Amino acid sequence: MTEPPKVAAARIEVERAKGALLDTVGELVERFQPHNLVDDIWEQAKIKGADLAEDAVDAVKNRPVAVGGVVAALTMFLAREPIKDAAVKLYDAMTSSNEPKAKPAALKTRTRSKPAPRTPRKPTRPARKKETAA
Repeated sequence: MTEPPKVAAARIEVERAKGALLDTVGELVERFQPHNLVDDIWEQAKIKGADLAEDAVDAVKNRPVAVGGVVAALTMFLAREPIKDAAVKLYDAMTSSNEPKAKPAALKTRTRSKPAPRTPRKPTRPARKKETAA
């Protein structure tokens, strides 16, 4: 038996749709492979990083003095110990050899002493008066 032309056309259309669906599934499987996902994320991160760097450069161009002050403050904060040591050495070099080598009060290291032992305290409240029954 032969099929009517409408049924044959419908079968052809179903086969075409099935082929298109299989192609789409194949593309999805390829796109969601772990190495492809990582590559996509890496590319997006590079683009975002480039945008952030460009924004930072623009900010520095617009306010160079403010950025320089922030960088200087951060550098001094991070290098506070070496700066303090250099200041002490400079002070020591500038003092004469006749003066005692004691450190200035501001630069002395703190020493902890043991706290004095506590002695029991006597109560300071007056004793309560007993009430008498009337």
